[in-house]
Amino acid sequence: MLQEFSDYITYAVFGLERGTALSDALEFFIYDTIKIFLLLSTIIFIVAVIRSYFPPEKTRRILSHKKEFIGNILAALLGIVTPFCSCSAVPLFIGFVEAGVPLGVTFSFLISSPMVNEIALIMLWGLFGWEVALIYTATGVVLAVISGIVIGKLRMEKYVQDYVWEMKVGSMEESRQSFRGKLIYARDYTKDLLNKLWPYVIAGVGIGAFVHGYVPTDFVVEYAGPDNPFAVLVAVLIGVPLYSNAAGIIPIVQALVGKGMAMGTVLAFMMATTGLSFPEAIILKNVLKTRLLIVFFGTVAAGIIIVGYLFNAIL
Repeated sequence: MLQEFSDYITYAVFGLERGTALSDALEFFIYDTIKIFLLLSTIIFIVAVIRSYFPPEKTRRILSHKKEFIGNILAALLGIVTPFCSCSAVPLFIGFVEAGVPLGVTFSFLISSPMVNEIALIMLWGLFGWEVALIYTATGVVLAVISGIVIGKLRMEKYVQDYVWEMKVGSMEESRQSFRGKLIYARDYTKDLLNKLWPYVIAGVGIGAFVHGYVPTDFVVEYAGPDNPFAVLVAVLIGVPLYSNAAGIIPIVQALVGKGMAMGTVLAFMMATTGLSFPEAIILKNVLKTRLLIVFFGTVAAGIIIVGYLFNAIL
């Protein structure tokens, strides 16, 4: 139905000729915009209901009572069901530190939350199949766990800004809403989040549509194709400045796959774009001292590059 509608708008309403770059880009834009907003509305509503049972104070309390390795795993898994971008995950990261959660555990959450979440999982499943979705999710969680363990072993607590340790956090009252109240909350939360997300979605789909319609396959293959040994590294370097959430980046990813980019390179590009960003670095600079910030970005970037090359070899 969506395909027929996008065809109708492109070729009947606008009267474009089939097979041109403009018609391909417009058809892609209409189809993916509608599909993504339908997916987002459903997913965000369901996740909002689930999240209403797990307020931040409860989450911090659970993680504070676990051994580090177990805490890393739980924090990474928690990141899957918390649909934060790399910047919005920072306040909860600070809360973890203040609550006494080990530093490495907090980083596992900070990495996993924007990089691997239910929105990315469902949308990747719908676009590329369950195999790619599960590969992306599993590698993202493993990367978050290992990176958190590495940072934890380095014992870099002294490189957290002093004021973070000195702050006192008031205990947040756990949600005691009725189920009806949770549904109302989920409805309002969905509206609010969609109001914040829609520019990123439109921009992401627009870039994806441009790539789909106008970027020649030869160009993509030359700079990020399977014959370029530096393709993954280039993809990561490009991905970090392109700050986006999972919903905004997936249309671009779809277009790049269609143009011949290897799946491992695509996964590395997506992880870099959602898991690391310049705005996140600016916010974290007020929380972490320079050395720890460099270690964080360097560890995650190295892990992403390894994942990219590994899956290019496998897939």
